[in-house]
Amino acid sequence: MNNPISTEMNQTLPPQLPIMGAIFDLDGVLTDTSELHFRAWKKLADEEKVLFTRKDNEALRGISRRESLLLILKDKVVSETYLQEMMARKNRYYIDSISTLTPKDLLPGSQELLENLRKEGIKIALGSASKNARSVIGSLGIEHFFDAVADGESVLNQKPAPDLFLYASKMISIPSSNCVVFEDAAAGIEAALVAGMWAVGIGPQMRLPSAHMVFNNLEGITLKILSTLLTRVSDLQTHLSTENIH
Repeated sequence: MNNPISTEMNQTLPPQLPIMGAIFDLDGVLTDTSELHFRAWKKLADEEKVLFTRKDNEALRGISRRESLLLILKDKVVSETYLQEMMARKNRYYIDSISTLTPKDLLPGSQELLENLRKEGIKIALGSASKNARSVIGSLGIEHFFDAVADGESVLNQKPAPDLFLYASKMISIPSSNCVVFEDAAAGIEAALVAGMWAVGIGPQMRLPSAHMVFNNLEGITLKILSTLLTRVSDLQTHLSTENIH
């Protein structure tokens, strides 16, 4: 199991234990379709004669297709009609590649954690900005684990707004304060915190400094381990709050 890193953060709505619901981001948490996205965006950018590098692609993590395209275009001005056409074109390129995904493309620990949470009676939701989320989890063979899917079509305001995660918690009928979110993007961590949920980062700690806890991946994580670690975080925050009062 990878070693978790606890971090301090400020938030308005403190999350509570026990954990009753789990919300997973998709890309970078359960699977890695970043290469598929990169190739699709790269093909579009080349067609539009716009420079687009792998470094540029990192800035697209966790944000919507529209926001991504606007970042790629930079100062290039196009009509709304053409903007929509480009988004549709990129999506076609990406969808064509989704069919190549199989359960072998699940990231380490994904299947095991989903099985553990299901066994423990935890409600599970997907909270992804992707409008293709259902197709992806279908190709990965994990759709049966999810009680609800909140995707890019579910809410108007995407991450870092909390709307998507709040919508997901409502779909599984679990108070937001009793939900834990697994996210690999800073925008997603911010959304989880604003929603008053536990925020568990997946990936480099330096990219996710606001998360309650950060893991390299999902490998070795169980509900029991997670609850134990988050209890320590909660106790530490309570202690720090008490000290600040005095």
